[in-house]
Amino acid sequence: MSTPFSRRPSLRWSIAALLGVAALAVSSSSCTSLGQRPAGERLARAQQSPQWRDGQFRNLQPQWTDNASALRQAFDSTPGDTPAAGAVPVQRGDGAALAVPPASGLRVTWFGHSSTLLEIDGIRILTDPIWSDRASPVSWIGPARWYPPPIALTQLPPIDVVVVSHDHYDHLDYATIMAMKDSPTRFVVPLGLGAHLAAWGIPAERVVELDWWQSTRIGAVELVATPARHATGRLRPDADLALWSGFAFIGPAHRAYYSGDTGLLPAMHQIGARLGPFDVTLIEAGQYDAAWPDWHLGPEQAVLAHRMVRGKVMLPVHWGLFKLAHHGWTEPAERVLAAAACQGVKVLIPKPGQSVEPDTQAALAPWWPTLPWRSAEQRPVIATVNGRADARVPSAACPLQAVQ
Repeated sequence: MSTPFSRRPSLRWSIAALLGVAALAVSSSSCTSLGQRPAGERLARAQQSPQWRDGQFRNLQPQWTDNASALRQAFDSTPGDTPAAGAVPVQRGDGAALAVPPASGLRVTWFGHSSTLLEIDGIRILTDPIWSDRASPVSWIGPARWYPPPIALTQLPPIDVVVVSHDHYDHLDYATIMAMKDSPTRFVVPLGLGAHLAAWGIPAERVVELDWWQSTRIGAVELVATPARHATGRLRPDADLALWSGFAFIGPAHRAYYSGDTGLLPAMHQIGARLGPFDVTLIEAGQYDAAWPDWHLGPEQAVLAHRMVRGKVMLPVHWGLFKLAHHGWTEPAERVLAAAACQGVKVLIPKPGQSVEPDTQAALAPWWPTLPWRSAEQRPVIATVNGRADARVPSAACPLQAVQ
């Protein structure tokens, strides 16, 4: 990259921070949705983490932002970045099909963005659920969803556990959590994030907070928090007082991996070696930009991450519901398929609301419209390594093929 890198957040994150400030000012309900900082015993536990240094959680690899490019693009409009009304063919349901256990023992239902229902070896896991109209602390401003939830939250079968990867608004949704407050559902979250849940009245006995590589067990399935490369903060998106993580789900018959939000990092090799291979990976592949390449993977690096963690079938998430970056709304799917085709990776991209059983599911035909999109060669997203741009150059034939 030609312009200097900086740890300072891009204007995209500054705008999100201003949104939080506005929310804090307008009403007491908004203050509640912001959550709470960790304190007392919770803070003391966070401070004992190897990830805590100099007053906050830190990444294993630093994050860098090309501020000049981010500033230039902040208010750009990308053609096709939001679907036309009715362009997303949502598969709606009433819960009847989900009430029947998967024949294979492993099933994934994608609801858009990073919200999925993962059914694995008898346990139902909901990842980063957001049923609100906006990814925001308030209902009148912020990224709006492109279609209503494919199924009402109340029509889901009983959920054993909710996992939350980090506390940004598109992953930790106040209204959705509150709707599940009186259920017996348990919550498994990274260190420090439990402060938000406690502030919202979730009983402490239903919340488990994990550091990276720590685990808990729900039924026959072990849930392991895994390293990621991101940030946290409800008011300031990089305050980093709560940890961020991915999750591995280890059952007696199946294994699954959810990346959460992350940039590429070498620890993905460790995840694969220690916890893989995985029958299915749920890896974030959308909402990326070359100006902030360490915040999110991007499509080609999502395929690379799938290979690094030793995945068998990849299901891309973190796309198809909100506009959070400057790329066409169909581009993540197109670029994932292009990268996967030349690397021999099986990819399943269901419609929102559609269930798939990775063990037995045949390939799915593209369901999105054919729109212009920028390739990896035209707009590469390449993570930095120790603060310097990676030397790899993607090619049209096989972008980012090597597994480091």
